[in-house]
Amino acid sequence: MMKAAFSLLLLLLPLSTALGKYIPKTGKRIPQTLSRGWGDQLIWGQTYEEALYWARSRNKPLMVIFHLEDCPHSKALKKVFADNSEIQKSLDEDFVVLNLVYETTDKHLSPDGQYVPRVIFVDPSMTVRADIIGRYSNRMYAYEPSDIDILLENMTKAKKLLKSEL
Repeated sequence: MMKAAFSLLLLLLPLSTALGKYIPKTGKRIPQTLSRGWGDQLIWGQTYEEALYWARSRNKPLMVIFHLEDCPHSKALKKVFADNSEIQKSLDEDFVVLNLVYETTDKHLSPDGQYVPRVIFVDPSMTVRADIIGRYSNRMYAYEPSDIDILLENMTKAKKLLKSEL
């Protein structure tokens, strides 16, 4: 009896953990160091230039996340972001993603300042989507863990605008 219960527990444990996290259609991927914990199953761009190339060639919007490894706000957003299956699925299927711990030379990616965490969308025509903003007037591209629904709405806007404009 004890052996059967233990066998059932061993069977249910991996199943329960698999149901909670997003797994790409192509199957589980080897985690990339480029994810920096923002979504280990996603394919991340290595540089801004590479991500722009992928966005243009795949005709997908680019999401750029600026953060710092030791920033408590970045850490908090990263945890909610990585644990949200809806965000991870949408990013995997509909976006090119890049996370940066340094600023780029493109000043269009910091229209209202250089702060973290900051999320900017760029469409495949390489136009920074300055119109897709968060809820704060003094940090228009900042998101907090409680703003995850706003981020999801903005991701939907980036996809819809892409389809209607191109």
